[in-house]
Amino acid sequence: MAPKTVALRDKPALPEKELERLSRIRNIGIMAHIDAGKTTVTERILYLTGRTHQIGEVHDGQATMDYMEDERNRGITITSAATRCEWKGQNINVIDTPGHVDFTVEVERSLRVLDGAVAVFDGVAGVEAQSETVWRQANRYNVPRIAFINKLDRTGADFDKAFDSIVNRLGANAVRMQVPLGKEKEFYGLVDLITRRARRFVEDSRGSEAEEIEVPEEYRDLVEKRRMEMIENLIEVDDDLVEKFLEGEEITEQEIRNAARQATLMGHAVPVLCGSALHDKGVMFLMDAIVDFLPNPLDKGAVVGRDPKDEALEIVRGANCDDDFCGLAFKTIADPNGDLTFIRVYAGTLRRGDAVLNPRTRKKERIGRLMFMHAAKREAVDEVKAGQICAVVGFKNTVTGDTVCDPKQQIVLESMTFPDSVVSMSIEPKSLKDRDRLSDALAHLTREDPTFRAQIDEQTDEMVVSGMGELHLEIVLTRIQRDMGIPITVGEPKVAYKQTLTAERDIEGRHVKQTGGHGQFAVVNVRFEPNPGAEDPVEFIDQIKGGVVPRQYIPAVRKGLEDAAKSGGRLGFPFVDLKATLHFGKAHEVDSSELAFHSAGILAFRLATDSNVTILEPMMRLSVQVPEEYLGDVIGDLNTRRVEVEEIAISGDLREVRGRVPISEMFNYASRLRGSTQGRGSFSMEPLDYAPLPNHLAEKLLKDMS
Repeated sequence: MAPKTVALRDKPALPEKELERLSRIRNIGIMAHIDAGKTTVTERILYLTGRTHQIGEVHDGQATMDYMEDERNRGITITSAATRCEWKGQNINVIDTPGHVDFTVEVERSLRVLDGAVAVFDGVAGVEAQSETVWRQANRYNVPRIAFINKLDRTGADFDKAFDSIVNRLGANAVRMQVPLGKEKEFYGLVDLITRRARRFVEDSRGSEAEEIEVPEEYRDLVEKRRMEMIENLIEVDDDLVEKFLEGEEITEQEIRNAARQATLMGHAVPVLCGSALHDKGVMFLMDAIVDFLPNPLDKGAVVGRDPKDEALEIVRGANCDDDFCGLAFKTIADPNGDLTFIRVYAGTLRRGDAVLNPRTRKKERIGRLMFMHAAKREAVDEVKAGQICAVVGFKNTVTGDTVCDPKQQIVLESMTFPDSVVSMSIEPKSLKDRDRLSDALAHLTREDPTFRAQIDEQTDEMVVSGMGELHLEIVLTRIQRDMGIPITVGEPKVAYKQTLTAERDIEGRHVKQTGGHGQFAVVNVRFEPNPGAEDPVEFIDQIKGGVVPRQYIPAVRKGLEDAAKSGGRLGFPFVDLKATLHFGKAHEVDSSELAFHSAGILAFRLATDSNVTILEPMMRLSVQVPEEYLGDVIGDLNTRRVEVEEIAISGDLREVRGRVPISEMFNYASRLRGSTQGRGSFSMEPLDYAPLPNHLAEKLLKDMS
């Protein structure tokens, strides 16, 4: 049965003033592979819009948006940072996201609440490993985007090669909107294909000026060719323009611009622009494209959620400040003075002092303080309206992915899913007196980061932390010691293995105990099967007929199976990819209980997995970039690490090795690669899937654990 969709009540047409306000908002993210220049682009945007009066450089550790000490020391973005600026009367909320795969959660939760994005690509390397990752994330949330090919004044930069990589590796309908003038160090300007106007960048203007010049003679044929390609790609979204084009009529500049906006909003096309942010070239035209082509909250339309009391009922909220309030918490920063929770307001108005409801916890939260953020700086405000992004102080029970709404008009918005951690290590305080402080610190960090997990190992009583990679955990542990002042001892990194069934088994689980008074009686017959690729670790199927297991006890059986799978049995690795079919059982009218059937489910699971498991290891998608002279040595080393090489591609002046590799083989690889390439090689990884651990390695693992 299809879900019924309703609005809580009919709303009158929006007043002109509200339409105007919403049309002037852009919520955008800057996303890319590490070192493509995201933060540098953002710094230029802030300078050009007057938000900052001095440009902060990433390589000097002075970038405004990289405000954490680790970001400044390492020259990379670790946490997404939000800011606001204005351009030609438009209010632009910008989120600068990380490029390193270990911090992909920051991209994930930012894209969930953004209306549009700018994808930045290195003019030399083109599409890189993490470019593909963030592109897939943007696809998942249907985020319209434009592309900016950066660093075109570097040696080896090639606009057309980078453009082709966007088309071929990302499968995008990329559309050139500009033609660069000059190459590499001689890159001096560009031609706007909509207007056919050429601009030369003005030196010493810090990117704020570009003088109009005649299109150079040697570029005129190319400009006409590229302009025709652009028009043919863009007008496909407008039948009237297609007809006009086929009849040989001139397509006006405004018609092209309107078609480009429509094609971008529909996800039909990705406008591609060019420049060099570090040297102040082209960013002002990128800002124009953000305003012209990326959506405002009205373009994205009403938000659809569900009634928390009836999930079959869809509820619509209008993107305006007069509808009932709803928003999504997409980021938390733990703070001793009160957690800072970032909220995208989708509908209604949020005011300081309001009480809002978290439908997941069924608890109300009080808005203590409301703020707009500029990286680490805070600007206090009294209210935030639909379409805006803000930060709230005062929430106690709200985490990433939670909806907050008007208590009288409840709604639950689609939440977020995050990948499982792949690396873990044990930690302990150097002094026992710090154990409680460490527990509090870990609780803070897990609230901030949904991909960071901390738990007590039941078998060893050790504190174990898990994350997305070595760098991820290294950053977290540095914060614990340096920022929180807790000296700790850290164990060696460990792989987050999983288990699955090797073969099908049909098991009877009998939990029968007789003590004084009521006993415990439960018998379940469960058929266990491998179930590769399942969404849930345990797919539970109820085939009970004739009431042999009373209906009220079946959820307890399921819970017992799920608890046993999560605990991981003797090895402690959680089970995944299995199907459990409850098809028979027995109950006693006096001695049966939920507890007894829960225990019977656990027992059946343990019997089914006894000497019947396959250990799974996490596999990573790998990209290694090296100069050609080191390629042989690098591939030889990768072969010893069980890498499955899928492709060796040319990436600018480098060779890129792409493949898949077990993460267990890649610990400390960064230092090995630096040594074998004299510091000129780089690599990136992202979680891919799980694969069976080879038998000889599984035997060694079991021996080491015994």
